[in-house]
Amino acid sequence: MNHAEWKTRRHRELLGEAAEENPEYDRLYEEAELAHDLGQMVFDRRTALGLSQTELAERCGMKQPQISRIEGGGTVPTILLLRRLARALDADLTINLTPHDNAA
Repeated sequence: MNHAEWKTRRHRELLGEAAEENPEYDRLYEEAELAHDLGQMVFDRRTALGLSQTELAERCGMKQPQISRIEGGGTVPTILLLRRLARALDADLTINLTPHDNAA
């Protein structure tokens, strides 16, 4: 899915119009949302520590453009990469599976 397709669907949702059902779109949308949320967390922690993207990249053995892509939501990091980032950001990596409220 490209940005224009996402924007069109998001615009329809905001207007209250029914968006056509598309499991592939839904999967890609969830992935993009996850990438954005992870990127925001990395950005927030990095800036709280006063680090530049280059400094963070050096701390975890990466290149600055990779950090930029992660922070921009352009990629979903693997769990191993998340662990490296957490260590470089002096943070703990915690992954939770939380049951839905309707689970009885």
